Order: sequence, then C-alpha cells, then structure tokens
Amino acid sequence: MECWEHISAPFGDFLIKATDKGITSLSFIVDSVNGDNPNQWTASAAQQLKAYFAGELQTFEVNIDYRGFSTFQRQIMELLQQIPFGKTISYTDLALRYGDLKSIRAVANANARNPLPIIIPCHRVIGKNGHLTGYALGLEMKKALLTHENPLLFSAQQRLAL
Repeated sequence: MECWEHISAPFGDFLIKATDKGITSLSFIVDSVNGDNPNQWTASAAQQLKAYFAGELQTFEVNIDYRGFSTFQRQIMELLQQIPFGKTISYTDLALRYGDLKSIRAVANANARNPLPIIIPCHRVIGKNGHLTGYALGLEMKKALLTHENPLLFSAQQRLAL
C-alpha cells in the first residue's frame, strides 16, 4: 500500500511517498494533495527533513524501499549517501568511488534518476570544473541546498554561478 505525507519547508512544499518497506520518493508538490496517508517511514522522513532544513540534521537515517532499482543504481545511491554534509564531489570522483572511471555516464544517469533528492544527496555532485550541473529540482534549488549546508563556502564561491 502506498502512503504519503506532505511537508512545508523553506525551499517549497514536498511530497514524501512510501510503501510498507520504506520511502520511495521525494518530490515538489505540483498538484494539491488531498490529506495525508502517512506511515512510519513518511513520518520519520518528514521529521528528519524538517530537522535538516532547520540546520539540526546532517545525515538522514531512513528506510528506503529499493525495489525497482538495479544493483548498479542502488550502489550509486549508497555512494551518494557517503558524501559528507557541506561537501561536494565531481561526477568523475563518483565514478572513481564506484571503481570504474569508464562508468561516468552511467553514474551520472543513476544520479539524475535519484527519486529521493536531498535525502540521498545528489545535489552534492557537481561538474569537474566546479560548476553546477543538472539537478532534478532545478539548479537554483541545488545552489540553495549547497549554500544551506555550507554557507561560508558556497555563498562566496563564484564557480557556483548558474
């Protein structure tokens, strides 16, 4: 059974979806949501997202329902979760962490298909030249999240220009 819960956050309103196994997606609310149908996983994710936006949480500890993910996609999602709060790496670095530089396009594709942005911090992956690159929630959101996590570095860093 699919469950859902919406939260209002400083960067917009989000919809968290989950199954009985864990959360499955986080997205901007585009259409109105008629009430919530929460479960333990959506409630936990909502609480942690609120703490993250309040500056009180740096690492999410949520159950994720990985059904529908390939082994490769899951491995990339797990690598993304290892990027420290307030830090960035390049797609090249991510491919190297995976263990195969030749997989850079596949790594970037898996990163782009992340159904749990913010929670699985794909916003922390930037271009090798330091420029921001695509983000499912938009480049403005990517820059806002990076600035939220490390305001001293990212608000002053000119290379984060869009």
